[in-house]
Amino acid sequence: MQENLKKIKDKKEKWQDEIVNPRLKRYKLAESPTTFYTPSDLDNFNFSEKVGFPGQYPFTAGNDPIPGWQATAEAQAIASNRFEWGGASSGGAGKYAGFGTPEDYRDYLLRMHELGRKAGPNFAMDLPTQCGYDSDDPRSLGEVGRVGVAIDSLKDFEVIYEAYTGDIDIDKIASNFTANGAASIIIAMYAALAENRGIPLEKLRGTPQNDILKEYVGRGTYIFPPRPSLRLFRDLLIFTTNHLPKMNITSIGGYHMREAGITREQDLGFSMAIGIEYLKAGVDAGMDIDLFAPRFTFNGFGGSMEIYKEIAFQRAARRMWANILKNRFGAKNPRSMMVRQISTAHIGCSSTTLQRPLNNLTRAVVGGMAGGMSGGIPFGAMPPWDEPLGLGHSLEAQQLGHDATRILIYEAKLGEVLDPWAGSYFMETLTNKIEKSAWEEIKKIENMGGAVTAIENGYMQSAASKGAYKRQKMVENHEQFIVGVNCFAGPNEIAVVTERSVEDVYDSKLMATAEKRKKEGLLKLKAERDNIKVQNSLNKLEAAAKNEQENLMPFLLDSVKAYATLQEMCDVMRKVFGVAEPTTI
Repeated sequence: MQENLKKIKDKKEKWQDEIVNPRLKRYKLAESPTTFYTPSDLDNFNFSEKVGFPGQYPFTAGNDPIPGWQATAEAQAIASNRFEWGGASSGGAGKYAGFGTPEDYRDYLLRMHELGRKAGPNFAMDLPTQCGYDSDDPRSLGEVGRVGVAIDSLKDFEVIYEAYTGDIDIDKIASNFTANGAASIIIAMYAALAENRGIPLEKLRGTPQNDILKEYVGRGTYIFPPRPSLRLFRDLLIFTTNHLPKMNITSIGGYHMREAGITREQDLGFSMAIGIEYLKAGVDAGMDIDLFAPRFTFNGFGGSMEIYKEIAFQRAARRMWANILKNRFGAKNPRSMMVRQISTAHIGCSSTTLQRPLNNLTRAVVGGMAGGMSGGIPFGAMPPWDEPLGLGHSLEAQQLGHDATRILIYEAKLGEVLDPWAGSYFMETLTNKIEKSAWEEIKKIENMGGAVTAIENGYMQSAASKGAYKRQKMVENHEQFIVGVNCFAGPNEIAVVTERSVEDVYDSKLMATAEKRKKEGLLKLKAERDNIKVQNSLNKLEAAAKNEQENLMPFLLDSVKAYATLQEMCDVMRKVFGVAEPTTI
């Protein structure tokens, strides 16, 4: 075989000299804009070791030999079932939503129930909640209930979940919480709600995002410095493992970091390094890796229009995570080794443009093709074409997205072959290359002391800033072309438009009064609760916070039950842990 590879390599060199170089000279090019791969690019390639079979280690070819969506595809088409987030057939939590006061969000959920969307809530929370402030704090002014629902106390959970009783009580649904810095408090509220309803904690299902380390790089809704934040992650991991075994622990993902500016390879390396920190937190606390790792999920990695590289990225991600779990942490359960995520390759929202926005449908379909060829559903609706026009996607955009996905599945038959690139000289070489670069990033981070140190010293944040600047300069300097933005944008081009019918989801009158109503409700709560009980619970929380070995979840749960507010609990921990400050880059 080696002799054959040498012959191929020699022939490729001859081809380069005799065929390619004259063309380069003819077109006056310094280098070729195209590449061609041969078996010589995959020297010593071991298929079983590097690819394997779908559903088996190393999961390069995918997690499942028969994906659930593919198994039911024919029946769905015959029945003409329309998928809706939160619909009876969707499973899991419903559509990501939230606004105004808890009463506003509860009423929205009840309206969704009338439409048949009875899945559990998928919380979008306002910025004060995400950053650990109550609605009556001066720093919350103008932000209460804006980008999500305002959550100040257990009372707010009680109001929201009035929409879930009887045959859709919280032991029968799943709830998702986009909370990171405040994730432990939010889960304590959910646990307290269940206990007050007499529902065993072991019956609760759902997913908190709880990916705090990426917040310092890509989103910014952190509260405490990284190390105490990792302690809270540890405490929540232990608590959910021991008491909420059906609750996922975290939803990791480089998506936000990539959108912030880091490169594709850094996305993979940073995500894995952060995942390693989370896994170590559990193992160092004495937890068995196979007891908690199966409940790690991935919110998603970043994406781009370079679909070959994004397909390779997803294959490399699955292989790397499986390798880390099996060989570094000694996992035995195959489920521990899987990258569990709702989607695979995609284009990312930052690939969409405000200019000639209908072109975004084409872009999303390209991403859907990549998803279908990288182990996931060919989701042609991510993101909808009117994403840049503001949240609240139009009915027309949703319809086109649905149909794009259906066409890819039923007409293009994109899901018929699992990992169609398996064994490709090109794709395997590209997968290896991306994986190698990601491992180099991990090594660099671990030489610093791990992901926490790489955040404390500003390495990860600096990478995002530099990447975002470089990306923008490439567009401005015409080193990267975006149709309708920096090329093909002349006067003869036509901006095609279509109708946009947007569901009346967030009532503007309610939004205008949300802050006032929330402050009034919070004032009433503080007047009616047992404030001595509140202070006693907060004192115990403070004492426990000073002991690194103490698990804070029981103390947070007691404070929540006493109707202490989110900020009161955070302020106690701020006093002990300090406040996170942006790193100087």
